Amino acid sequence: AYTTLVHATTNQTVDVMLAFLLMAGGVAGAQYGAKAGQRLRGEQLRALLALLVLAVAFRLAIDLFVTPPSLYSLSGVDPS
Repeated sequence: AYTTLVHATTNQTVDVMLAFLLMAGGVAGAQYGAKAGQRLRGEQLRALLALLVLAVAFRLAIDLFVTPPSLYSLSGVDPS
């Protein structure tokens, strides 16, 4: 967090709001994960992790084979 802040103020190339949102999400996710880890058994946690890995792999496979509408655009939303 400190390195990101110093880099952002020195070079002005890091989006400070995005970095703040990522840090806040990490803190909230850690709290939620700790509570879920206490309530669930190890087998259930492994199954959830496996589902997460499969979902990410499925999404990457879709992005690998589906051609985007515009090769030079990051979003598929029409600005007009």
